[in-house]
Amino acid sequence: MSEWYVWAAIILMTLSTLLTRSGFFLFGHAVKLPPRLKHALSYAPAAAMAAIVIPDLAVSRDVIDISLANPKLLAGIGGAVFFAATRHLLGTIVAGMALFTVLRWML
Repeated sequence: MSEWYVWAAIILMTLSTLLTRSGFFLFGHAVKLPPRLKHALSYAPAAAMAAIVIPDLAVSRDVIDISLANPKLLAGIGGAVFFAATRHLLGTIVAGMALFTVLRWML
């Protein structure tokens, strides 16, 4: 790969990142999103988080493990139940990690 190719790739990736991430700041006043689209976009962070976390909970030792012998999955379910009951984020983290530790010792 030549040097100019590397620099061109860096510059083009920088420009594309700046344009896509700052588009709403630059053109926000000119673009009005429909209310239904705004509502749908409000679920994007939760969907992204689920896409990151759920595969980690369901995979154990490089194999999909959706069973009662998977301490990560059980701790994740326990943490979700704790959060649904209390709506306390820090408590959810503490409860989930404590449950994971206990389950890991038991299983």
